[in-house]
Amino acid sequence: MAEILKPKKSNPRGIPEAPFIDKVENIIKDPENEFESIMSMFQQRLQQYKYMELSKKQQLADLNIKIPDIEKNLDVINYIKESKDEDEITINYELNDTLYNKATLDSKNLNSVYLWLGAEVMLEYSLDDAIELLNDRLMKNEQQLTIIKEDLEFLRENITTMEVNTARLYNWDVERRKRERK
Repeated sequence: MAEILKPKKSNPRGIPEAPFIDKVENIIKDPENEFESIMSMFQQRLQQYKYMELSKKQQLADLNIKIPDIEKNLDVINYIKESKDEDEITINYELNDTLYNKATLDSKNLNSVYLWLGAEVMLEYSLDDAIELLNDRLMKNEQQLTIIKEDLEFLRENITTMEVNTARLYNWDVERRKRERK
C-alpha cells in the first residue's frame, strides 16, 4: 500500500513527485480494508506539500526583502567610491522604513564602511571588500531565488496532482458505495 506514494522521481532538492492515479481500481484491491488508509496517506502527502509550499513562500518573501537591501547597499558604496575625487559628499540614508537622515561625508578620507551582517554583528570592510562581499551575497541570493521559484512551481504542480488524486479516490468511493446499496 505504501508503495503507491513511493516517489519514482524527485526534483533536484529531493522533493518527491506525486504519483497520478489513472484508475483507482488498480490501487485499491480491497475497498473495505484499504480505502481509509490509502485516502489518509494521500491526504497526508498533500498536507506535506502544502507545508513545504508555505515554507518556500516564506523563504521567497525573505529573499524579496534581502535582495533590494543588498542592492541599495551596493549603490551607496559604489557612489561613495565614485565620489572619492570630491572633498565632501552629502547623502541621504535610511534609518528606518520611514525615517531618513542626511549626512555630509569626507569622501577623500572615507576608505571603509561598516556592514550589518545580522545576529548583532557589524564589521568594518574596505570599500572594495564590501563591494565584493555584497556582490557575492547578491549573486547567491539571486540563485537561491531562482531555486525557490522552481521548487514552488514543482510543489504547485504536485499539490494539484494530489488534490485530483484525493478527489478521484473520494468520488470512486462514493460511486462504489452507491453500487453496493443497489
